Amino acid sequence: MKSTRKYISIVAIIFISSIMTAQVVITNTNFSMGTTGRIGIGMSPNGEGMQWKPLNLSGQGSLAGRMEQYDYMDLLPAIHFTPKSENDDTTNVTMQVRLGMYSQNGQFMGNVSSRSPQGLTFILPETYVEAKNIMGSDWSAWAGVRFRRYDDIHICDYFYFDDHSAQGAGVSYKDTEFAIYMPSSSDSSGVYPYNYQVTVKGATNPAIRQRMVFVGEHTMKLKGGNSLKLLGEYHYVAENSKDVDYSYPSDWGWVLGAKLNSPLKTKVEGSFNQFSVRYGAGIANGGDNGNTWTWATYGAPDQNGKYTNAYSVTMVEHFLLNLHKNFSLNGYGIFTNSKGGSSSNNKALFYDKSEIYNRKTDFVVGARSLYYVKNWLHLINEVHYATRKDGNNPTASMLKFSFAPTIVPLGKKNAWCRPHIRLVMSAAKYNDYAKDNQYSPYLQLNNKSWGTYIGIKTEMWLF
Repeated sequence: MKSTRKYISIVAIIFISSIMTAQVVITNTNFSMGTTGRIGIGMSPNGEGMQWKPLNLSGQGSLAGRMEQYDYMDLLPAIHFTPKSENDDTTNVTMQVRLGMYSQNGQFMGNVSSRSPQGLTFILPETYVEAKNIMGSDWSAWAGVRFRRYDDIHICDYFYFDDHSAQGAGVSYKDTEFAIYMPSSSDSSGVYPYNYQVTVKGATNPAIRQRMVFVGEHTMKLKGGNSLKLLGEYHYVAENSKDVDYSYPSDWGWVLGAKLNSPLKTKVEGSFNQFSVRYGAGIANGGDNGNTWTWATYGAPDQNGKYTNAYSVTMVEHFLLNLHKNFSLNGYGIFTNSKGGSSSNNKALFYDKSEIYNRKTDFVVGARSLYYVKNWLHLINEVHYATRKDGNNPTASMLKFSFAPTIVPLGKKNAWCRPHIRLVMSAAKYNDYAKDNQYSPYLQLNNKSWGTYIGIKTEMWLF
């Protein structure tokens, strides 16, 4: 017996040693901690109880500026390493997690917890592994859930055109990438009709009608530093079981788009112009409430429960002009026109028999000027004009002005230096239709033509 145990021990030691020898040796391991957020205090001098609410039009999220945004903060811990190689061909590996926190009860983040009725909300929008330039090649790959997005209009944090923030995987070769996403089970859980119930042998259980999104992207490098990005998507959602209360048919959709990035020559470098056009058809007509996810299908289905004739077109113009060492101008324009699967131009029946709008048009333009009084003191001015037309309703409109003297501790004269500590003063003028129909979180508490906000806010990011 003793000899048998001794033999087993020797074999185990040899086996473990061989495994340890075969393991990849990690060198130059680095840990990073990033963060983004906007946190502060504020009030509305003419608001109910001086309580403040965002001034932007409902259904447009952060479009028209984020100076009055509720508190939020992200933490981004990541590990970066390069496996040891016998030659100079190495792979850059990143493992990143993002923990997001925001308050559902205004700006009082420090006074609420997850136990509060409308307290802190915790989300995990990123957990992924990415390998770039695998063994020194032009191939890269990733898998997990991540913020897969690129250019944004920072004034309103609008990640237009190619925001593919969802769970999935992708592979790329040089400037071409192919990815697959499955957003409905995690990113859209609870959103009808993806979640439904099925009864098996007398027991009712939840099920998921899963959406598949296939995305292809290719960037062409042009003369003069210009680049043109081409986008194509195919969406498919399977039918569900016939043995349920409501039977959903299979459906599909597609997206085509192009985005042109152009550097501009100005007195101070860093100026650019970006223009994009994107068209989505069928169930891929998403892009509402300030987000641009094509899988967030807009509108109601047709009489067969499908989105065959649905569509959405979005055009975005965005520029930055560094006109002087002491002055920059950042501007944008957004146009979106969407229609659901129903033939109605107004309201139509959704799957749960409720009536929702089946057509909408959004138009928003705005600009931010930055006057660099000192390296550490910037004067920020913003003006935004936003309209939204739902169905056959009249158009709701808002004109908003913001002024924000800003302390910039790192002391750089550019539009991107952070963190900021801002004294924010905003005022918004609504038309009668917006006021009378509560087309703003502010108007839902105040039946006024003017909305106001005064606050002290910080905006930060560190990557």
